[in-house]
Amino acid sequence: MQISSELLSDVVLHFYIHCQVNTLDCSALEYRIMREYKLVVLGSGGVGKSALTVQFVQGIFVEKYDPTIEDSYRKQVEIDQHQCILEILDTAGTEQFTAMRDLYMKNGQGFVLVYSITSQGTFNDLADLRDQILRVKDTEDVPMVLVGNKCDLEDERVVGKDQGQQLARQLGIHTFLESSAKMKTNVTTIFEDLVRQINKKSPEVKKKRHGRRCTIL
Repeated sequence: MQISSELLSDVVLHFYIHCQVNTLDCSALEYRIMREYKLVVLGSGGVGKSALTVQFVQGIFVEKYDPTIEDSYRKQVEIDQHQCILEILDTAGTEQFTAMRDLYMKNGQGFVLVYSITSQGTFNDLADLRDQILRVKDTEDVPMVLVGNKCDLEDERVVGKDQGQQLARQLGIHTFLESSAKMKTNVTTIFEDLVRQINKKSPEVKKKRHGRRCTIL
């Protein structure tokens, strides 16, 4: 049986490609699964935790919000050229829900501690909140950001920026920011900084596939 030169060429070409590609060892190819981060927003009632979270996740400012029991949000973002998923838990600020906090703190990887610059009481509450986090996590090394919210209400300020900076140093919190959910001031920075702290504490491990070769048939 005669084989045409065209068919023979196709067979030879296919065999060549098969041999060449089969030599590629795919075990050395790294693949990345999108990393997820569990972030928890904590603070007294009325400090704007929900407003900050909704502004970050949905890009809208919610001026009036029902007292939160618990709301969870997911958002895909790019931080330092890596795509990731943030799972953000917006927690209750009222005392009647404090029994739920241990569970939030146990599962959370990073924490946003929020007070209002218009309320001295909300500022004073944060030291105990931070101590509770360290107790539940049983470590001193916990990623946190201290946030003085509602910085657009300068005329109503009762907590100075220097007081916030001093509290952050006192509590061993590396990042202090003043924010405004209404004006979008530092809203994104809060969550990006927290992710970077988590990455520094627990670097991502790249995974590899093993024992497979790529073959074109």
